[in-house]
Amino acid sequence: MEFSSHFINAAGIQAHYLLSGPAGGLSVLLLHGASFSAVTWQDTGTLEALASAGYQAIAVDLPGFGQSEQSSVSPPDWLNMLLHELEIEPPILLAPSMSGLYALPFITSQPERIAGFVAVAPVGLQKVRAQLGQISVPVLAIWGEEDRLIPLSDAEMLVNSVRRGRLVVIPKGSHAPYMNDPQRFNKELLIFAAACSVPKV
Repeated sequence: MEFSSHFINAAGIQAHYLLSGPAGGLSVLLLHGASFSAVTWQDTGTLEALASAGYQAIAVDLPGFGQSEQSSVSPPDWLNMLLHELEIEPPILLAPSMSGLYALPFITSQPERIAGFVAVAPVGLQKVRAQLGQISVPVLAIWGEEDRLIPLSDAEMLVNSVRRGRLVVIPKGSHAPYMNDPQRFNKELLIFAAACSVPKV
């Protein structure tokens, strides 16, 4: 499955992203942790897995990472502007580790802007704990069994705070479980994406 490289102006900076899969359907916007970039999702086969299943996969380089310029805009405001510029229907938003600083304040203040949320041990859960109940879309928490940075109790708190939450623990997984077992990670992501694609009754 082919992917293409693009640049877009978001909050006054040139932001880079990788794109794969058909347009017009459900999109999955993939953020990344502090040690990674958009290319990570190519390396793990996640872009290919999503595109092959009929989803439009968008892996973005966050400001100051990969090929994206630095930004002085706050992380949630930058994400808000990026989504506006991409002009896509509300996507599934995937946020690992550091990118929780972008995703969590954004989705707790504007939950209608996403179709689903995949939390991969994101930073900042405790800061938005009181607002998690505002997330009405499905939530998937994916944690590594051996994560030493973000405790599993944060994952349990998240799924218990939202209306439709599910927890998946990757055996022997680290803080970045998609690197330890990408096949299992991608499988769980596709199961979740399919559930988010079901029309609301």
